[in-house]
Amino acid sequence: MGLFSKKPMHLLLEEAGDSGKGLKRTLSAGALVALGVGAIIGAGLFVRTAAAAAQNAGPSVTIGFIIAAIGCALAGLCYAELSSSIPISGSAYTYTYATMGELMAWVIGWDLVLEYAVGAATVGIAWSEYLNKLLVEVLHMAPIPYEWCHSPFQSHPDGTVNGIMNLPALFIVGILSLLLIKGTSESAFVNGLIVITKVAIVILIIVLGWGFINEANHHPYIPPATTYVDHAGISHSFGGFWGVVGAAGTVFFAFIGFDAVSTAAQETKNPKTAMPIGILGSLAVCTVLYILFAHVLTGIAPVEFFRTKGGEASVVAAISEYMTGYGWLAKLVTVAILAGFSSVILVMLLGQSRVFYSMSKDGLLPKMFSDLHPKFKTPYKANLVILVIVGLFAAFIPGDVVGDMTSIGTLFAFMLVCVAVIILRKTDPDLPRQFRTPWVPLIPILGVLACGLMILGLGWTNWLRLFGWLALGFIIYFGYSAKHSVLGKTGKAVHPTDPPKPEILD
Repeated sequence: MGLFSKKPMHLLLEEAGDSGKGLKRTLSAGALVALGVGAIIGAGLFVRTAAAAAQNAGPSVTIGFIIAAIGCALAGLCYAELSSSIPISGSAYTYTYATMGELMAWVIGWDLVLEYAVGAATVGIAWSEYLNKLLVEVLHMAPIPYEWCHSPFQSHPDGTVNGIMNLPALFIVGILSLLLIKGTSESAFVNGLIVITKVAIVILIIVLGWGFINEANHHPYIPPATTYVDHAGISHSFGGFWGVVGAAGTVFFAFIGFDAVSTAAQETKNPKTAMPIGILGSLAVCTVLYILFAHVLTGIAPVEFFRTKGGEASVVAAISEYMTGYGWLAKLVTVAILAGFSSVILVMLLGQSRVFYSMSKDGLLPKMFSDLHPKFKTPYKANLVILVIVGLFAAFIPGDVVGDMTSIGTLFAFMLVCVAVIILRKTDPDLPRQFRTPWVPLIPILGVLACGLMILGLGWTNWLRLFGWLALGFIIYFGYSAKHSVLGKTGKAVHPTDPPKPEILD
């Protein structure tokens, strides 16, 4: 079999319809919207907003959010069509396998590790940092000793203590992994409670903070183009066109997660209608909240504040310093950040295990990744392996600048999903589509261009990291996956010149 052999569409549809032997269908459209909101609102909103304002765009970070939202919406329309047409676990990996062949499917599957596993570990490290803030500022307790909440590669600013391992980060990854093993519906229920909490806090900040907006902080709304050098000596395009584009690439991290909804397609009760609602609904809710939140945050405090006092806890610091009498809100925000990070980690771990599940079913990863628990019907072995991988990263590696690497990997996946819609419309025009992306190929092409523009804004260093990651993936593919591919062994693949025949299930 060739590197570009496709997985036949009728096999995908048979897997989707074989609910008796696979993953349990327990999720509704409402649960999917909550799942998406749970994944989206978290580290990006509470951390990246201030970073983009300080480094790239000032108050016009709201325009950056709009650009990022447009790119996500265009890709989301493509995700909605594919997930309702091919309602099976695996997200962009599955769609690419059906349209572009095995090699590109592997590239996307490996690429999604950047989004889900690396992203989950990074947010886990941030969760650890805010746990200390909760202990000290809210509960008035002693903080966790430095050496037990930092990696061995980190040392205290005064040079007196070195880190040993990040126990809180390992703890939260472990707890949420075990929750996922217990069951997706149970995880969705816990996630729903978290979503209600943090959305309420975000709305409180918007409503109460609106009265503290200083209009002087919004002028000029789009700063003149200059170069800003941060404390680490890294140069950023600030203001002007490229400053806003750079902000879009930076805050794109805040939107990562809505596509994780598509990885749960095989566990959805009515995926053909629920998947589009879950994907586009969660994206719409978060976009409105993001724009309002960014407008309020940059109106409360000036850009210089986010460059100096405003570090990772910039939202809490801004409330404490500029919203007199609302110290209690700063404490609630700390709690909301912890809850938000928890739900993001939960959905990222869910997405990673489902991608590994699909790749294992295809033989591109060992069989253990697709073994289901006899009682809970969840890919428990995949969850345990991911727990070890993500846990080790969270416990022993610093979480410095992995956000941009996660963003570029996700943007690349979005571009291929847009292309997949165009290809599938040509190769399988009769495939039943409960949701159809409008104005094809215009919408997918615009999606590719929008995501490509944000990639340009992230800079060449992130391109190098992406190429290095893909090189490692190719070594694994040609060393193991190509030899164990189910399609390669059975010869049931369909080549690009031989498109799959549509098969409609009752």
